[in-house]
Amino acid sequence: MGVDTGISKSEVSRICAGLDERVDAFRNRTLGHVGFPYVYLDATYINVRDDALGQVVSRAVVVATGITANGDREVLGVDIGDSEDETFWTRFLRSLKDRGLGGVRLVISDAHAGLKASIRKCFTGASWQRCRVHFVRNLLATVPKAHSEFVAAAFRSIFALGTKAEVEARWDEVQFTLVDRFPKAAALMNDAKTDILAFTAFPTSHWRKIWSNNPLERLNKEIKRRSNVVGIFPNDPAVIRLIGAVLADQHDEWAIARRYLSETSMAELNAPRDTATDQPQLEG
Repeated sequence: MGVDTGISKSEVSRICAGLDERVDAFRNRTLGHVGFPYVYLDATYINVRDDALGQVVSRAVVVATGITANGDREVLGVDIGDSEDETFWTRFLRSLKDRGLGGVRLVISDAHAGLKASIRKCFTGASWQRCRVHFVRNLLATVPKAHSEFVAAAFRSIFALGTKAEVEARWDEVQFTLVDRFPKAAALMNDAKTDILAFTAFPTSHWRKIWSNNPLERLNKEIKRRSNVVGIFPNDPAVIRLIGAVLADQHDEWAIARRYLSETSMAELNAPRDTATDQPQLEG
């Protein structure tokens, strides 16, 4: 905005101030009005001009969304930092808790070391679901390209089953078939089983919504689409202004949309279950 649009600098400043006020209110609103049993975390990277360094740098924009105890979806928060290290993620997650975030039963994310450590620190007692989509990319990277479709199909077959016992048994079968031909892939599956299958401790009707970070990744694609129009942001506040406004709009759309998960299915979360074996947790 500016001379080319015929809008004065003072008008641009007024518009930006109004956006900043709206985004600030959105980012600092209370989260204590309801529990959020499911929380999704992810990051994307944006180019920002750093005047102090005299160059363009890549900045991490982290986003959290959640599913309420009623089955609705909300955007919980957004922040920007130098990188996805543990300190940054911990500060972000603690800010969500300070705003009232509670009732967290499962956190869904990729296996970034800093994020994983922060989840362990900030959500003691909650389970962690490693995104299966991110994992399969890592799995296929260990397999010759000519065999990737075979391995991908075998891996997908695990998630076509309907009970915890069946899923676990199929995981072991697939891993066994890979041992001789693709030992690296088999070892990767062995190490990741508990983290990838954490979703099986929760209601079956929720599985497709909680076994990956896809719901949040779709939101990140919209963030990238909007930010690519800008290209290089002049500073961090400009990033938060645009992305915060995008997220606030999405949050408002979700508020009037059909429930993401039904109230009946959400009630299943409180049904008696063997918590000693059903919910794998991040070890301290």
